[in-house]
Amino acid sequence: MKAILALADGKIFEGEAFGASGEVEGEVVFNTSMSGYQEILTDPSYCGQMVIMTYPLIGNYGVNREDFESERPFLKGFIIKELSGIPSNWRSEGTLDQFLKEYGVIGIQGIDTRALTRHIREAGAQQAVLSTNESDPEVLVERAKKSIGLVGQDMVKEVTCKEPYLWETPGPSLGEKPIGKITNGEKFSVVAYDFGVKRNILKRLAEAGCRVHVVPASTSAEEALALKPDGVFLSNGPGDPEGVPYAVENIKRLIGQVPLFGICLGHQILTLALGGKTFKLRFGHHGGNQPVMDLGTRKVEITAQNHGFAVDDKSVSDDVEVTSINLNDQTVEGIRHKQFPAFSVQYHPEAAPGPQDSDHLFQEFLHIMKGNES
Repeated sequence: MKAILALADGKIFEGEAFGASGEVEGEVVFNTSMSGYQEILTDPSYCGQMVIMTYPLIGNYGVNREDFESERPFLKGFIIKELSGIPSNWRSEGTLDQFLKEYGVIGIQGIDTRALTRHIREAGAQQAVLSTNESDPEVLVERAKKSIGLVGQDMVKEVTCKEPYLWETPGPSLGEKPIGKITNGEKFSVVAYDFGVKRNILKRLAEAGCRVHVVPASTSAEEALALKPDGVFLSNGPGDPEGVPYAVENIKRLIGQVPLFGICLGHQILTLALGGKTFKLRFGHHGGNQPVMDLGTRKVEITAQNHGFAVDDKSVSDDVEVTSINLNDQTVEGIRHKQFPAFSVQYHPEAAPGPQDSDHLFQEFLHIMKGNES
């Protein structure tokens, strides 16, 4: 079946459809990771977007339930050079094609993803339409031009949990259950705001010794504090941080009340709560090879990232210290409040997929919570 990808600026790519059929619109971005396509597909941060994989062969090791980063894929479309029809891995439970069909995600293969990626780098991330229904490219271009982008939109409401739950990992499979009593001797109680949280973040917090209460993005500061947490975690998530003002207001009321640790969208929300500003990047950071320098130690870590917005370094107040920067474009990668126990990073220390250079940040969160006890 033929599929057409039409960008808002008039660029057209024709290829072969796989996965589901139909028509979708969304922002086109590229991811430079060589593997981890299943984790990328199920990362809620891609809600409202179509993802280009720059690595040419995708699907060669199949898919499995254990590597889901959320309950299902939230992205709009999947764009690759070549689909592997025969997966080869002992953990595989099915093919990528079957997976996308099951969850209604449209895929397109057989296009020049190098040319498309280069175009996005030069023209910037933009709205597009991916269709197996419409054969006229010009009609699709006009639809892409009328498509609503991510700026100012609340994408978090599409991915956050509906009710609070206590995270637990029963063996190799990931699971959720209603809030209950402390088990397994966890030392710290953490409230995790779900702005689109990845399961490996929750897993790392639990492995570090935390009982993790996951709460919806709209949970008030008072409701979060009523759970008597030792710390509050602000998760990753999709879209524009300025599109979730309710989250910013809630976090603003938590500053100074309890230790805070934010990742990705959580980092941007904490910045806004501290009086800073954010802006949209030209084509964002998506992949597992982003170099970040710690400005205190001058050490460099290779990090996994997935975001289209960034913190404006000129907007950071005197009460906030910029702790790290991206060596590719010098954008802000970490902040810390000088007085209160609150810090955040733009990248993903839990990786999944990607390098684990920054895994120590979970221990740093524990250290801050421990210090806050005394």
